[in-house]
Amino acid sequence: MGNMPSILTPDFGLLFWMLVSFLVVFFLLAKYGFPAILGAVEERKNFIDESLKNAREANEKLAGVKAESEKLLREAREKQAQIIKEAMATRDSIVAEARDKAQAEGRQLLEEAKKQIDAEKDNALRDIRSQVADLSVQIAEKVIRRQLSGDGEQEKYIERMLEDVK
Repeated sequence: MGNMPSILTPDFGLLFWMLVSFLVVFFLLAKYGFPAILGAVEERKNFIDESLKNAREANEKLAGVKAESEKLLREAREKQAQIIKEAMATRDSIVAEARDKAQAEGRQLLEEAKKQIDAEKDNALRDIRSQVADLSVQIAEKVIRRQLSGDGEQEKYIERMLEDVK
């Protein structure tokens, strides 16, 4: 083992060639490798920055959309409340109008019924008067025809005739 070079104590030639090899590899990496790696790292950094920027914009837009949707929802609720209020007012006015119309029609029907009752009453009174007049004429006729002898007989006959009519 005496002739073999030791790794711990390399000789000058080995160190020279190791240094030359390292410099060549370093030069090649510096010329071609590092720019490609740095370009990829820079591209990746730009992509991440762009993604973060897009994420922030998306969050801002989402917050804006959320605020807008809450505003629209609030407006929709207000509009709904207004429509319900108007519908209730319309319902109340329709009910009141229908009630007033029904009362007016009821009064009108009642007045017409009273007029009709009065007319029927007048007709009935006229008929009764006419019948009374006819009966009186018939009784007088029969009394005269019979030429009863006394006032007592005439009165009895008139009472009998009135009982027959009843």
